[in-house]
Order: sequence, then C-alpha cells, then structure tokens
Amino acid sequence: MLEPWRTGKVIGIENITSTTRRFFIQIPEIEVFDFIPGQFVTLDLPIHEKKNKRWRSYSIASAPDGTNVFELVIVLLEGGAGTTYLFNEIQVGSEIILRGPQGIFTLSSPIEKDQFFICTGTGIAPFRAMVHHIHRQNIPHKNLYLIFGCRKFADALYFDELTALSKELPNFHYLPTFSREEPQEGKLTGYVHKVYGQIIGEHKPEADFFLCGWKNMIDEAKQKITELGYDRKAIHQEIYG
Repeated sequence: MLEPWRTGKVIGIENITSTTRRFFIQIPEIEVFDFIPGQFVTLDLPIHEKKNKRWRSYSIASAPDGTNVFELVIVLLEGGAGTTYLFNEIQVGSEIILRGPQGIFTLSSPIEKDQFFICTGTGIAPFRAMVHHIHRQNIPHKNLYLIFGCRKFADALYFDELTALSKELPNFHYLPTFSREEPQEGKLTGYVHKVYGQIIGEHKPEADFFLCGWKNMIDEAKQKITELGYDRKAIHQEIYG
C-alpha cells in the first residue's frame, strides 16, 4: 500500500559542490519517519499541470534515526525542471509535498554474503544510508565494498565521513575511484568496473551487487558481473537520470 502524500518542511540546506546540495526535510505531522535504507521518496513539485510530470523520486541519503527528519542529496541537472526548481526556489522553511518511503532496493536480512555497492554521483545516497544503519544497529555482515565512481577528487560526496566510517565499521571498505585524475598515492583511478573486478579476482566470493547511478554505468556493470560468473538474480539496480 502506498504511503499518503504528506507535507515536508525544509529545515536545512547545505552546498556540497557547486551543483550538489543536501536537503534536510522534516515531516511535522508524524513523530517518526520510518523507512528501510535504500528506499526513496517522491516529491510533487509545482512544475507542470500533469501529475506524472511533476513527480521526482530521490533515494534517502540518511539512515533511520528515530526522528521525523531525513536527508536527500541532489545534483542540479542542466535543463532539468525538477532540480532547477529545487535549487532556485526551495529555501530553509519551504514546504514540499512528498510521498514515501517506497522501493525494494534494500538489503536482505540476514546479510550472509559480501555486498558490493557500486555507484556514481548522487547514487551514493542509498549506500550511505545502508552502511550507517549497519553500523548504528550493529548488524552482522560480511565484507561491504562501497565502490564510488567519480570524475574528480572534489566529486567524492561524503568523503571524510565515509573514510572515517571505514575505520570504525569492521569489514567496510570505502573505495572511491577517479576517472579524470592523475594517479596519486592512496587513491584509486579509473572506473568502478576495474575495482570490483580486481576484488573478485579468481576467488569469486558469494556476493550480492547493488548498482545505483547513471544508466551507462549500470548497463556495463551488469554485463561485466555476469561475465564474472554471477547470476543476474544477484544484481539489484536503481537507475538515476
């Protein structure tokens, strides 16, 4: 059953890069906004007369914390009506009509296999929620590989936070990789496919693969993961854009 439409209030906005912002949204009419990490919310923005052209869906970037506040991380898309409205019109104190949580892009329970979280851009949002939830709830798990494809060092959203978490959460491997940077000690360069291919190597661990980001990355990843010998049922995807 779908959740009802509710009114959210923007209580904080933070610029991460020149084109990426964090939006902190509270739902005053409920005490707790409960969701499963990996789920999304749909915003109904006043940008068109037709409903299906007003709706924009975004993965929740924060882990459930027992409050009625959650976070979205959104990139401004050139020519995008939805993100243009959010960046130009939404301020702290603005109200947004939303529905959620929705979606089945979530972890199995218990977590009995290695988990490969492969993403680009703001596709990191659901995985940030997942790893923080695992940490806070002390959920038993195998290896967690967060492989984040970025162009430049400045594009690595939540870099300091996730680097710190990788030192606190056992078996969590934060692996940003940069496609348009010169090699630098301690940093990976190239695309995400090289990274998970090297980890899997000849051993081929039991694993689930979660893909979130741009369609081209996801299509290539699905092909390469199946070529490595994994069943398509082990692959879960959430396409952006």
